[in-house]
Amino acid sequence: MAQLSDDCFAFGGALLPIEEAMRLIAANIKPVAAIETVKLANADGRILAGNIVAPINLPPYANSAVDGYAVRAADLLNQTDLPVEGRTAAGDSATALLRHGTAWRIFTGAPLPVGADSVFMQEDVQLDELGRIHLPVGLPPGANTRAKGEDVQAGRIALPDGRLLRPQDVALAAALGLRDLPVRRPLRLALFSTGNEVVEPGAPLAPGQLYDANRTLIAALGRRAGAAVTDLGILQDRIEIIASALGDAAQQHDLILTSGGVSTGEEDHVRFAVEAIGQLVFWRLAIKPGRPVAMGIIGGRPLIGLPGNPVAAFVTFSYVVRPLIAALAGGTPPSRITLPVRAGFRYRKKPGRREYLRVRLTPTADGELVAQKHPQDGAGILSSLTETDGLAELAAPVTLVVPGDFVGYLPYAVLL
Repeated sequence: MAQLSDDCFAFGGALLPIEEAMRLIAANIKPVAAIETVKLANADGRILAGNIVAPINLPPYANSAVDGYAVRAADLLNQTDLPVEGRTAAGDSATALLRHGTAWRIFTGAPLPVGADSVFMQEDVQLDELGRIHLPVGLPPGANTRAKGEDVQAGRIALPDGRLLRPQDVALAAALGLRDLPVRRPLRLALFSTGNEVVEPGAPLAPGQLYDANRTLIAALGRRAGAAVTDLGILQDRIEIIASALGDAAQQHDLILTSGGVSTGEEDHVRFAVEAIGQLVFWRLAIKPGRPVAMGIIGGRPLIGLPGNPVAAFVTFSYVVRPLIAALAGGTPPSRITLPVRAGFRYRKKPGRREYLRVRLTPTADGELVAQKHPQDGAGILSSLTETDGLAELAAPVTLVVPGDFVGYLPYAVLL
């Protein structure tokens, strides 16, 4: 595992812009995961280690995109009736020769006869009793054909290093004839919750206690980001217990995540535990929900202390932890392209921090999508995540949104 120096980050301000946090992460985190080779069936969701160069052209030969008749486009300048001299189906040899002034019966995926450069769809062609076809005019050269290498050319980078592999990426590797791919070892992520008030789901619930939902949420998010999550349970609100657990976790993991205990209260001990055994990099971000977020270094391993409120933990995981996991695992940080939608609500905010509102999209009578804000804003309202479609992003300078304004929309599918 790679070690981080205690001074590889530097920020002196009290409230760190989220863009600066991501820049610091991208510039200073080095990949720690080793490389292994896996079968294609196990490659989905893994991070590619190294560029994949296409060993063959895709498709490997020119072929027909439809069922129909292959011709030479130049022959159509003088005649529209041609005799049919042969037949090729998918899987047949690609050595057939199309003579001038003739056509060739062909089927989807079949290799084009040598000399053929266009294909008429069978439904556009009339076949007479003598085996001749009558062709309509106006077909452009190259119509209904697939050129050799039009998808991927041999020698070109087909899949780039650092790609978080998706089903379509694995399919492309299969089409190129590959059976295995080099991937990064899954990042080892240690996860704690803190707080005397949280207990395991299913345990008896005493007065003043609540079930720990954050650890379940963060563990699921971590696995979706490609990490191997070790759930280390709930830590009591005692600085010596937290510091000892964090120090032990740093020896066996690449990244440590905690939930709760990073604010300014007398019982918020994560910050002080980090400072006791490591270095605190930052602990407040210019983001709502999610301002109290701690980043530290313990034993050369990064730590992120997420807020105790579940909505704040969800948002800050998406904007801080996911890019950090990608950087540590040698991957490309996920893109965050917002879609413009109309606001169906009025909202005031303070300048100076980016804010995320939970919204549901509803269509208007003319089909335009409008973002409707969830009626409850609280960072502890879990149902505000289950009853909405995504987040509306309000930039730091924005102070007022009124119905009809455009806002940036991020569907949850982009954040998970």
